[in-house]
Amino acid sequence: MELCLLSALSCLLVLCGLIQLLRFIFADADLTLQWACWLGSRPESKLRGQVVWVTGASSGIGEELAHQLAGCGCRLILSSRRLDELNRVKRQCLERSSLSDEDIFVLPLDLMERNSHEAKTKAAIEHFGNIDILINNGGRSQRSLCLNTSVDVDQAIMELNYLGTVSLTKEVLPHMTQRGTGSVVTVGSLAGLVGVPLASGYSASKHALQGFFNSVRSELHKYPNILISMVCPGPVQSMIIHNAFTEELNKPLGTAVNQDFKMPTSRCVRLMLVGMANGVKEMWIGQQPFLLLFYAWQYAPTLGMFIINTLGKDKGMSRREGLNVDSNIKKKSS
Repeated sequence: MELCLLSALSCLLVLCGLIQLLRFIFADADLTLQWACWLGSRPESKLRGQVVWVTGASSGIGEELAHQLAGCGCRLILSSRRLDELNRVKRQCLERSSLSDEDIFVLPLDLMERNSHEAKTKAAIEHFGNIDILINNGGRSQRSLCLNTSVDVDQAIMELNYLGTVSLTKEVLPHMTQRGTGSVVTVGSLAGLVGVPLASGYSASKHALQGFFNSVRSELHKYPNILISMVCPGPVQSMIIHNAFTEELNKPLGTAVNQDFKMPTSRCVRLMLVGMANGVKEMWIGQQPFLLLFYAWQYAPTLGMFIINTLGKDKGMSRREGLNVDSNIKKKSS
């Protein structure tokens, strides 16, 4: 009898293991976020009526966030530098949802102008009376070799992606601690956990955000109703690549980039909203094999480094990202 029970238990464990393996093979998010998708709260009910401030809302992930949040019935504060694009996004949100004009506040914002962040935050709070969720999505990517990149580019990336985000967060957080509730959701990157080729400065800025918000989360232990969440997407289809920093300031990338292998923006944002609705503190979002890279780097770093080094040698990857590595190196060393 005991032998039969042990045999049945072994078969059950093997079956569970196979199911988990299959889930992982077809997964596009970490296990915690997957469970939230299957068993957790729905964004449509959990986020309805909340005031959400989205930076970088004029294109890419930020624009898609605005569309899906509007569909969930959230009241929105939309920010970026481009007022005309923000107004376009607002019009689209109104067309696709039941929101009224006063439910969407367009608030132009430049993350580099840190002395304006206090006034912008006050304007946002005065418009709706509170801010429930701040989504730090604004920033720029990078596509250039480290050896060819001016330190001025590295400084600009840190000023925008890191210090701009930190500055705005420090203006909003006191409002949340005073109320005892709120969420700060920051769009990091796979590059914020794993150093990736062609993006040394960008990766540094995202690592800095990861460290900053991990520390802030620990400091806010007395505020259990304030969520500090990091979103770490792998490659996502977005216009951000077309505005990426290169080896010199104000030098455009100049080459069309193939994005067919990247995750659709709508899927990435849907996973983000599920994570927000369920209080997930860190989200790994990416199609395979990028999700595997997250886990390899976390639990088998030597394997993770091998994968990254292999990518660094891949000239096909450089061409997909709009770079001719050989010509760039020769030009720099000549």
